[in-house]
Amino acid sequence: MSANQSPWHRSGSRLEDHSSAISRRDLLRNTGGGLGAIALAMMATENETRSASVESNPIATPGILKGVLHHPPKATRVIELFMAGAASHLDLFDYKPELQRRNGQQSNFGESVEAFQNGLGPWLAPVWKFGQYGQSGQYLSEAVAAFAPVADEMTFIHNMVGKTGIHSQATLLQTTGFSLPGFPSAGSWISYGLGSMNDNLPTFVVMPDHRGLASNGTKNWDSGFLPGQYSGTVAYPGQPNPIANLQADERYRGHFSADSEAEAMQLMANLNRTHAAQRTEDSRLDARIRGYELAARMQLAAPEALDLSKEPQHVLKLYGLDHIPNTYPTEINALEETQVFSRKCLTARRLIERGVRFVQIWSGNDNGFPRRNWDSHEDVKRDHGPLARGMAHGASALIQDLKQRGLLDDTIVLWSTEFGRMPSSQGGLGRDHNPYCFTTWMAGGGIKGGLKYGPSDDFGYKPADRDKPTMIYDVHATLLHLLGIDHKKLTVRNNGIDRRLTDVHGHVIKEILA
Repeated sequence: MSANQSPWHRSGSRLEDHSSAISRRDLLRNTGGGLGAIALAMMATENETRSASVESNPIATPGILKGVLHHPPKATRVIELFMAGAASHLDLFDYKPELQRRNGQQSNFGESVEAFQNGLGPWLAPVWKFGQYGQSGQYLSEAVAAFAPVADEMTFIHNMVGKTGIHSQATLLQTTGFSLPGFPSAGSWISYGLGSMNDNLPTFVVMPDHRGLASNGTKNWDSGFLPGQYSGTVAYPGQPNPIANLQADERYRGHFSADSEAEAMQLMANLNRTHAAQRTEDSRLDARIRGYELAARMQLAAPEALDLSKEPQHVLKLYGLDHIPNTYPTEINALEETQVFSRKCLTARRLIERGVRFVQIWSGNDNGFPRRNWDSHEDVKRDHGPLARGMAHGASALIQDLKQRGLLDDTIVLWSTEFGRMPSSQGGLGRDHNPYCFTTWMAGGGIKGGLKYGPSDDFGYKPADRDKPTMIYDVHATLLHLLGIDHKKLTVRNNGIDRRLTDVHGHVIKEILA
């Protein structure tokens, strides 16, 4: 090997070491101690050649299905975009001329309505003008007009219905299929079923809002009763330490030697393995050990995956990342929202092309004032505006980028929120919660594109056909179907019940499949 040749080269989506085992141990030991040394000790007790390369086995670490799917898949991975706080379908994607005509008139729903707060004021027209885009004539408001180049890739589901108008429960319902905590997220189920395509990166990565977590915090991407290794790994692109605790703090590296730390960790590894061997029914320690081992491999792979500096200028320009200011205004603004959300979208593309199965991107944090999420009780235009423009720019660029790279064909992009907002006004400029009807859209990965499925009624209050709403179970069933999984067959017995992502509900939405 020449002096300037790295001992590491990429094979498929794995890094393979063609130097000696001692060099590998030295590399892990020199990555800064901490997780690297812990993982070194853990890995010393296992066969380091336990799996073949991705070139010979397309699933680096098989999931519970062990590569034998229920039917041929159309997709292999998912990127979910979640709008925390409840984005208004009426002001973004679900155009209602009747609201325009009756704007300011006293609302009359023709039935008793239970509002979350006091949001049964006069009818409120869409706060932005709508236009039609693409050959399919998809309706988009001015706030999300950046989707125009990909309008024909998107399929809107306008008759989504939830079970509650409470943020925490509604968010859990969308992310896990249950409104109570303790159940695995969709990303965890998919990771559990399909396994990893890259042993050096997590199967499930989550990028929260940069201002904080949404309702329920980490419960939204928890593995529940599945093994802990299937929980989402949190990353904050653009931050000095995008993945917490991946590297040891530089302040403490001089307090121990590499050899002494490795010896201590080897002892800990032996004790842990002995403890785990005596408690084979408890998977928590094994999951923690696997987590440390993954962290060691991530020390090599994750920095490269999260580094956007090598992206060509035309790609950065597409995402609006070609000129980054030193500071942003203190008030919420479209430029900052665009660049923050776009950075996450571009990172998602880099992750999925390196083998990550499920990437979840969040827009909006938990409640607070001024609003930094989609919960626009006071002023939809003021609060939705920057968020919507930033989200639309980043998500549109993501779809375009995936398509031009040939990745959209087997990557599902899913846009979600916990519920919608009322067609009536609250305080004149805001909208209250509407769990009775909202919009979700999907693109890529076997989705037909350019469709409007399941219309809402003339006011966007409830589905036009109230007997045939779409629920998250149907979206999840469709998601799994596109990945080659029968949602009724991917089950885990927990507390005497065969649990699944779709509970006891759900059907595949065949009308939107290509």
